[in-house]
Amino acid sequence: MGRVKLDAVDQKILANLQSEGRITNVDLANRVGITAPPCLRRVRALEEEGYIQGYHATLNQEALGYGLTVFALVGLHSQAESDLQAFEEHVLHWPMVRECFMLNGEIDFILKIVAHDLASFQQFLTGELTPAPNVASVKTSLTIRTSKHAPGVPLPDIS
Repeated sequence: MGRVKLDAVDQKILANLQSEGRITNVDLANRVGITAPPCLRRVRALEEEGYIQGYHATLNQEALGYGLTVFALVGLHSQAESDLQAFEEHVLHWPMVRECFMLNGEIDFILKIVAHDLASFQQFLTGELTPAPNVASVKTSLTIRTSKHAPGVPLPDIS
């Protein structure tokens, strides 16, 4: 990354884009207190420097038929780097797995999985996840509700 430190305007830009990715450049410039051309230059610089990795729509998973969210704790037989990478590569091909984190401790990975229903999740669990190469154990927890969903990172409140 080019810049070592983000200034207050950069942080305002990031905070606004994180909460509303479809904001127009003119509205963004007004919110952060600068004119549109330098605002656009700053956004492009933040993108080029890797602070902004992309823009995404937040979809309603239930409206799209994914009524079940499950977290799976996965233990592997081997934690050799090549085996960890092989598992991560395998996970990339499972659309139902939305997030995958390697952990420190007894469990090697935690997966966030969405499914249409319990039957489709069970089919994935027994047909794909559990028999996957190097998988030693899988413990699952079905979510009851989501009380907080805050994608992104906490940014300072700059008014």
